[in-house]
Formats: sequence, structure tokens, C-alpha cells
Amino acid sequence: MSDWLPRSAAGRRWLGLAPSYFVIGIFMLVPMIIMGVFSFLEPNPYGGVKPVGSMAAYVKLFFEYDLEDQLVFNPGYINIIFRSFQLSFGATLLCLVFGFPVAYYITLQPENRRNFYIYLVTIPFWTNLLIRTFAWIIILGRGGVIETPLLAAGIIEDSLRMMYTDGAIAIGLTYSYLPLMVLPIYASLEKLDFRLLEAASDLYANRLEVMTRVVIPLCKPGIIAGCILVFIPCLGAFIAPNLLGGGKKLMLGSLVQFQFASARNWPFGAALSMLLLSAVVIMLIFYARAAKKRAAMEGDG
Repeated sequence: MSDWLPRSAAGRRWLGLAPSYFVIGIFMLVPMIIMGVFSFLEPNPYGGVKPVGSMAAYVKLFFEYDLEDQLVFNPGYINIIFRSFQLSFGATLLCLVFGFPVAYYITLQPENRRNFYIYLVTIPFWTNLLIRTFAWIIILGRGGVIETPLLAAGIIEDSLRMMYTDGAIAIGLTYSYLPLMVLPIYASLEKLDFRLLEAASDLYANRLEVMTRVVIPLCKPGIIAGCILVFIPCLGAFIAPNLLGGGKKLMLGSLVQFQFASARNWPFGAALSMLLLSAVVIMLIFYARAAKKRAAMEGDG
């Protein structure tokens, strides 16, 4: 049997990684290639695609035909894309604002308590995302958990109308992906040498300066990783916009689902998916370059 094994280290390494290459190729690259091909075909009125090359799906992102069959600019889909990026950025920022103090607090606890707090942070992942989002309908909805005591106390006289708004979607996204911000920041803070904080204090740095000049720069990789882990799924979120937005506040994920399920315009749905994929790839490229530059600077130091 040993005669069949590659003799070089590179060959043995490739053989060991071959199963992962196979899984990635079958379950990631092949679907991406199919979506890419579909985006350049014509839609079939009954679903699926026609084997006819066309750029209509990408043209539809920015233009539409008027009554005179002339192409005119249509900002409708641009607005949906802009709203998706806006809400994803807002949810990411909220996750950072709430997640960083939580991660920092856990880091300051005795080692025997840290695992318990991390366990509490991951508990929401034990429940289906659909059920957790439905819970926010009960909380934010008319006559829900928030409105009922306020109405009973006479603080408000009418509904706050929190449901089916961008704010409700942002709350749902923040709640859904907050643990993805806490965990990588905690992983960076856990490696922090707290003697550096004591040294900064000895040099007359106040708490704000210690936080901004020592803690945050040193845990920057965890912050960037957490922002990427939150922003990317928020950008393609489907459940929160549909349930908390009521289908009135579309995001990219909802729009893609609508094209495949209801509109039966598979090429346009594939084009939207490729647009979303491009945004994700661009973000990952910038992160990889920043990480490489940071590693080079640390190596020189």
C-alpha cells in the first residue's frame, strides 16, 4: 500500500487535502458556476432558463423598457441594494457597539467563569432562527410586549408602529448575528497581555486612552473578523426582512428569493446572487490584504 502513496511532501499534502478540495468543488464552486452561467441566459416564462445568451439580467439591474420600448434608468433595484448595504452596515455597527463591551467583560472574568459566559452567548444558536425572529414579532408588534405596558401606564396613546420598518429589520439582524461579533473579539482579547494596560496607566493614560490606544488596536483583527462575519450574512438575510419588514422593505436576500420562487426570473435572481457574491469577495480580498500587511509589519517589528 505504501507504494501507492506519493513520496514528496507536497504530494502527501495534496492527497490529505483532496477530500476537502472535492467537497468545496462540489458544494461551493459548482453551484457558483451554475449561477454565473444562468445569469447570462434568458428566463423561461414557466421557470428555469432558456439556452440563449443574454445580458438582460444585468441590464435589468439599472434599466427598464418604457412604453415606447426604450431603455430608461430604473432606480428601484438600486434602492433595494442601497437599503441592503445600509441596514447591513447599521446592524454591523450595532453588533460592534453591544458586542465589544460583552467580549471585554467576559475577558476580565476569572478563567473558570469565561467558558460559562461564552456558553450563554452561544445559547441563541440552539434555537431555530425562524422561531427567534417570530419572537421579535411578539415583542415589537401591535399590542406586544413593549406596547402593552406603555399603553396600560398611559405613556402612549396609540401604537408605536415599530413593525414593518427598517428599524425592526435592523433589530432582528442585530439580535440574530450578535454572537458572531462577540466570539472573534473575545478570541482576540483573550490573548491580550493586560500588563500593557497597567503600563499605560503608569504612563498617566486615562481609561479612554487605554481603551483607544492599547486595547482596540491590539484586538483590531478580532473586530475586523467580527464585522465581516456579521456584515456578510446580514447582506444576504432573508428571514428578518420578510417577517419584520413584512415584505415591504426588501433586501437582496428577499429579492433573490422572490425572483426564483414567484417571478420565475432565474437569470435575474442569479445576477443578483452574483452581485452579492462579488461584494463578499471584495470584502474578503481587502481583509486578506490588510491581514497580510499587518503580518508583514509584525514580522519586521
